[in-house]
Amino acid sequence: MTGLQSPQHADRSFPRLHPRPEAGWVNDPNGIMFVDGRWHVFFQYNPGSARHEDIHWGHTSSADLLAWEEHPVALHPRPGTTDGFGCWSGVGVVDGGLPAVVYSAARDRHGRSEVVVVHGSADARDWSGERLVAAALPSDERVTMVRDPFLFELGGRRWAIQGAGRSDVGGALLLYGADDLDAWTEEGYLLDAEAPVVSDLAPCEGWECPQLVQVGEDWVLIMSLWLDGQPHRGVAWALGSLTIDEGTGRPVFSARRTGLIDEGSSFYAPQAVQSDGADGQPARVLLWGWAQELAPAGVRGRTQAEADEHGWSGMLTFPRELIVRDDQVELVPARELTALRAEPVDVTALPDQAEVVLTGAGTVELVLGGSAEQTVWQGELSAGDEVRVLIDTSIVEIHRSGHPSLTFRAYPSDGEHYALRHDAGVTAEAWSLRVPTPAA
Repeated sequence: MTGLQSPQHADRSFPRLHPRPEAGWVNDPNGIMFVDGRWHVFFQYNPGSARHEDIHWGHTSSADLLAWEEHPVALHPRPGTTDGFGCWSGVGVVDGGLPAVVYSAARDRHGRSEVVVVHGSADARDWSGERLVAAALPSDERVTMVRDPFLFELGGRRWAIQGAGRSDVGGALLLYGADDLDAWTEEGYLLDAEAPVVSDLAPCEGWECPQLVQVGEDWVLIMSLWLDGQPHRGVAWALGSLTIDEGTGRPVFSARRTGLIDEGSSFYAPQAVQSDGADGQPARVLLWGWAQELAPAGVRGRTQAEADEHGWSGMLTFPRELIVRDDQVELVPARELTALRAEPVDVTALPDQAEVVLTGAGTVELVLGGSAEQTVWQGELSAGDEVRVLIDTSIVEIHRSGHPSLTFRAYPSDGEHYALRHDAGVTAEAWSLRVPTPAA
């Protein structure tokens, strides 16, 4: 196996700290689980080109969320079968003491998929086992799109949801009983877009990549708002309660507040995983997102032709922790990431891998400087705010207390570098970030 963070890639915009293969297309994070002392992260992957087609599951793992090891492709589509059009998004779970992955298997491009389960080896590295259909197409004829299974436990049972689009309401979440991981039972709907509070979300054709996790006494539902053939409507969260209805015995989610979890131009399709502390850290919810090749307005982007030329497209964000603060859902950098800090640097001439921490009050601006200056982000800090800006060449991740995160893409050319300007009332500290060395 090889490390995924080689500093030798010919393309300056290629990330050095975010794990991804040297070439090919990458999108949604999938199947995240802690097994055999390591975090295993899978992802949507086309090894053959920088385009969204022929989707496999790529695979990487890490003992510390810093240094990542590449593994062979975990899942390959099988022409003429349930997943002939691709092994699409899904989750990981430890079932009966062994890891398993659960994913959307698509026969064609029409958005209706079956749920397939594969049981893996004890170390989560071998996924050659039999592929079992756990849930066929839903019986409700109003369903226009279904994909992206997610598992959770409540009331002593295991349940599952799938993201869906319905002809009468748009976004919806199908509900299943999944005590038997290999054979699910349809249980109707957990939620749809006409439910109280969530009805305030932007209209869309379907909810993709649903995630349902517990933070303290609260439950957080995350949904990626999908419009076919159009820019996505963002990633929404709903904060509320999850209980068992005494009459039906089924889960009921009641939302009390909603918002967007990341307002950057590039963030979509995150996956959240409930960590029980087995990794040596306090119990928490970890989350990764897909950082698309979409730059903010006024910043040089990368066309599909340029992605084809360079041979790669897309990456995953840094790992983040999902927290609830003042009845708002926020993402903060995973605590391990502070270990990447190396030497202090000048904020007016940042290296390609850098972190900046801002406190105080006043205006701040992150620019990509050169012959034509581009403003990547501008913000107004208030007293008590803290902002962390993480840069890895072509990805910028900004976390500001009390606000949605911001994920941007930018592509520095020769002679260009990042620089941060700020008012006198703002204090800035900055460090270069080191490329971690995998343990022997």
